[in-house]
Amino acid sequence: MEHKPTTEKQINKYNEDEIDLIPYAKKLWSGRKNIIKTTILFTVVGLFVGLSLPAEYTCEVIVKPNLSSSESGVSGNLSGLAAIAGINIDGAGSTAEIHPMLYPKIIESYSFQKELMESNIYVESLGAEISFEKYYSEIHSLSIMGLIKKYTLGLPGLILNWFSDNKELSSSFKENFNRISETDEKMMRLLKEQLQVSVDKEEGFVSLSATMPEKLQATQLVVNAKNILQRKVIAHKLKKAEIDLEFIEERFMENKLAFEQAQSDLAKYIDANKNVNTATAQTEVERLQSEYELAFSVYSELAKQVESQKIQVKKNTPVFIALKEAVVPLKKSSTPLSTIILMWSMFGLFLGALVILGKYFFANFREKWSD
Repeated sequence: MEHKPTTEKQINKYNEDEIDLIPYAKKLWSGRKNIIKTTILFTVVGLFVGLSLPAEYTCEVIVKPNLSSSESGVSGNLSGLAAIAGINIDGAGSTAEIHPMLYPKIIESYSFQKELMESNIYVESLGAEISFEKYYSEIHSLSIMGLIKKYTLGLPGLILNWFSDNKELSSSFKENFNRISETDEKMMRLLKEQLQVSVDKEEGFVSLSATMPEKLQATQLVVNAKNILQRKVIAHKLKKAEIDLEFIEERFMENKLAFEQAQSDLAKYIDANKNVNTATAQTEVERLQSEYELAFSVYSELAKQVESQKIQVKKNTPVFIALKEAVVPLKKSSTPLSTIILMWSMFGLFLGALVILGKYFFANFREKWSD
């Protein structure tokens, strides 16, 4: 195969297509003082930002709800016997457990967050415990960055709150509705930022994490949240068990009367027909006997179920299995100061170089455009 020699036209074309990095490198070197100044400036800004950011500690717990798959309330053998008697009680036997996917909704509820606001956290500067609400209302002071955020991004909200209509509701309305105060609303926003919950849909694990300015505070907050959540889940479970008990007791009293009536009818018929040996009389005795046995079966099963459900109401077993216990964190969860300074320094270096190269590029572009 014959190799064709490269023509001078092709060489010139290749040279035009090549990017010569030497002029750019020289321009960067000549502008190194400006790049260094920009880098130092942004390093100082990074130091200021890092020092102004509040310290944050995060504590996490992971729990698995102890869902009772075998629990069926008033189902089982009772359902079959009750169905024979014409009673449908399958609906009452539905599970009393709250599915873990609904836990975030419980945590968002006002009753949950109000209880969490009133829970105590330790304040190192006081050497004592006070409520979460009191700490953020009276003790905690915003950082420099927090103040900047409040009076820049949060300024429209402050203005709206200042001119908001705060007319009092009539006493009748106050009795019918919960009214959230401005303090409660502020605390709920804080809790939304500082308390996070996530649910593993496949495995059913529930993760709770709390972030606070102090180590012990973060641990206390996440433990308080876990305990409140567990109490609410248990309360729902017990409430469902109490409803089931009330339902079963009503069915028990109804079937007790039916059993006593069947027993009485059978006894009266036998007494009235002692000396009667006809087939009709024998058939009637068998029919009354069958009714009595059926009523007795349903009555005895309901009596057992009443006792079983009474035990279920009194049960108050732990709902959560702890997979990761709350431990006081040793290190801050916020970004380290050295990392913040390095990020700002790199940004300053990049920006300084970009400005130098941008000026050089546009100068060349203007010159070529003029030619």
